[in-house]
Amino acid sequence: MIGVILFGLFFIFLFLGLPVGFALGVSSLTAIIHVEYPLTVMAQRMFTAVDSFPLMAIPLFMLAGSLMSHGGITKRIIDFALCFVGPIRGGLAMVVAITGIIMGGISGSGVADAAAIGAIMVPEMTKRKYDKSFSGALCACCGSIGLIIPPSIAIIIYACTANVSIGDLFMAAYAPGICIGLGFLIFCYIIARVKGYPKEDAVKGSEIWKRFTSAIWALMMPLIIVFGIRGGVFTATEGGAVISVYGLIVGMFIYREIHLKDLPKIFLEAAISSATIGTIIAATTLFSWLLTSEQIPAKITNWMIGLTDNKFLLLLLINVLLLITGMFIDSGPAIMLLAPILCPVATSLGVNLVQFGLVMVINLTIGLLTPPVGTAMYVGSNVSGVPIPKISRALLPFIAIMLGVLMLVTYVPAFTSWAY
Repeated sequence: MIGVILFGLFFIFLFLGLPVGFALGVSSLTAIIHVEYPLTVMAQRMFTAVDSFPLMAIPLFMLAGSLMSHGGITKRIIDFALCFVGPIRGGLAMVVAITGIIMGGISGSGVADAAAIGAIMVPEMTKRKYDKSFSGALCACCGSIGLIIPPSIAIIIYACTANVSIGDLFMAAYAPGICIGLGFLIFCYIIARVKGYPKEDAVKGSEIWKRFTSAIWALMMPLIIVFGIRGGVFTATEGGAVISVYGLIVGMFIYREIHLKDLPKIFLEAAISSATIGTIIAATTLFSWLLTSEQIPAKITNWMIGLTDNKFLLLLLINVLLLITGMFIDSGPAIMLLAPILCPVATSLGVNLVQFGLVMVINLTIGLLTPPVGTAMYVGSNVSGVPIPKISRALLPFIAIMLGVLMLVTYVPAFTSWAY
């Protein structure tokens, strides 16, 4: 009965337009009253959920991303990428893919990356006669890679929910993230050849060096995160603090695009984003605790395993479930809702939880690009001025590439196991 109350009210509140965090919280409160638990349980569970050292990485990486996005980093990375792929046919489209990979290693937010890249690149691509629907779809997809490539907020949430090493997840996520980016590059080249998109002018050696010295400070950020965490210099949380300070120094004293008067706005922006995520985490933890107290995850695990003993089919079923969930719920709450339910299923199938975490994250990244809640899709539509139905069709080849990489992660453990 408690499961019916929780999920029934949750979906009703979502349908009525209530924010996810409040939908989860009110559903949980109703269930607590129904089973006559003391109301103090609600406050206790929600506070315990956010009283976590690893979760402190989220506001720190949000701050680092906010500092770098205001620090002129996007334009410098684009200028640097143009040096290498500009002279190739469709080079401007390839720049978007390369920028998405690099930006993903800095901001940790797929939607923010899509907006930042799209605002600069879509007007430039339109001037050079690129199809607007292609430009908008490309920017949406390449921005969404930020949800996969570290320091991904979604990965941090999964690591804390499933009690898995953030460092292992960060390292394992690079292979699928880069492969998706390479897939986009190849597709951009093919479509440019077919449609006759232009080449860009070659950049001289002196200008390449100038652009490199300008972009190097931004390019250093992902390296600091990877080698710092992997080398045991600092934890993921401490890495967030290091990168935030680094971003502040680069933005204020090297790029000189951040001024003292800008700091309150930047801090407020990061605080609002962090508070939103924190509210969702607290409410989802309470929701999950109520499910666990009624042994609902165990019942679902037994039911799914009872459907078939074929590991291939079960993993396919889990992928379909995650893809459908990603169409309606954002990655953060979806991970916290489903990880406690699906992780035991994955473990019973002999799937490593690091590998399974990436399966979840890639599925939910695809959800950013699909209606009705595809936030990256809406960003791509807004920056390109293309209606949702038209941009949805343009997204299909990119989604196919992501699904191909998803199958590799799901069925080829060696694709990610090298990292842990």
